[in-house]
Amino acid sequence: MKRLLKWLGILLVISLCALTIYGFVWIRRYQGLADEEPQITLSPDIPDITYCTMDGIPLKMDLYLPERESSWQVLLYVHGGSFTSGDKRTGSGIVDIPAMTERGFAVAAINYRLMPEYSFPAEVMDAKCAVRFLRAHADEYHLLTEKIGIWGGSAGGHLVAMMGLTNGDLAFEPGENREYSSQVDAVVDMFGPADLTLPMSWLQRTVLRRTFGTDSPSDPRLIEASPVQYVTRAAPPFLILNGEQDTAVPVEHAQVLYEKLSDAGVDVTLVIVENANHNFKPTGGPIKPTRTEISDIMGDFFDRLLR
Repeated sequence: MKRLLKWLGILLVISLCALTIYGFVWIRRYQGLADEEPQITLSPDIPDITYCTMDGIPLKMDLYLPERESSWQVLLYVHGGSFTSGDKRTGSGIVDIPAMTERGFAVAAINYRLMPEYSFPAEVMDAKCAVRFLRAHADEYHLLTEKIGIWGGSAGGHLVAMMGLTNGDLAFEPGENREYSSQVDAVVDMFGPADLTLPMSWLQRTVLRRTFGTDSPSDPRLIEASPVQYVTRAAPPFLILNGEQDTAVPVEHAQVLYEKLSDAGVDVTLVIVENANHNFKPTGGPIKPTRTEISDIMGDFFDRLLR
């Protein structure tokens, strides 16, 4: 009996070690998928502008300007990074910046406070402060800010969705330049998590436990951080893009947000990108629409709503 228990104990230890190694490998693969971004290096026209200071941290913004000298309609780009990492010069949406400046838009790309060190909704508050900064300094940078469009991917998609859906909500408005509006008028959400209470894989639950401290669908923290909870008929127009093969943020997130917005009577368009995983990574064939066509769809959306 003792020998049997000994062998069972050894088998249990081996099984736990195997599961740990297996889990580590898959987490690395999942993180690699989430972090796999286009390789592009951009040089901002005006780098590292401090747009707000939160918790003693100066938050930085890069400004990209069209070639011709004029006053420019402005867009805001928000990077992703699983809520915990990333930078204003990276992210799946970084490739769209040249496409937007070629259309005559100025683009502001921002850093923001990251989780878990800074709990939700710190990042939403930071991004709203950036919008107010752009309006407060419109004359200085020759910006047209009566209407502002925003876009972001993954965690950045979640953030821009939250920004659009909480227009005018004072609970998200601490920070500087409070006399200016943080309203945004057009939102492009690229594969952003929309409902954190949806069924998810254990890997996705691991990410949520790391960032929000819980993976329970009934936990108020996940409910409060789900953009679908804030949908009203007053929401600005949305363009939602998601890969049909996305294993990091399944397409169901895009579909449920689209349905909520559509049912509320909001101007919303959903584009499911064929053969696309997270970050529009080709999976099973070339993606359709192509990455260039995705930029064109975004540009047409912003042209229609902001010009």
